[in-house]
Amino acid sequence: MQRPVRVKILDREYLIKSNEEDEYVQNIAKFVNDKFRTITENTEGLSERRTAILAAFDIASDYFQLLKEHDDLTKDIQQRARSLNFQIDSVTG
Repeated sequence: MQRPVRVKILDREYLIKSNEEDEYVQNIAKFVNDKFRTITENTEGLSERRTAILAAFDIASDYFQLLKEHDDLTKDIQQRARSLNFQIDSVTG
């Protein structure tokens, strides 16, 4: 059941409805807030909207990089498994 969790991002409070534990939602809010802070500290005069867009791009970039790493790791594991299966088949065959 969804319940509201109060989070703070850029000194503003928001109620987020979630099925997740409060700590999990707070960790996500902290991550988002840290992205916003990094952008606002490194650029001056950006509106909150532009800051949010840059943060979204940064988070999406991290996400796609992790997807690529996951895909590469999956392919590596599959290749190793095929190689081990071949070695086992050649010894027992």
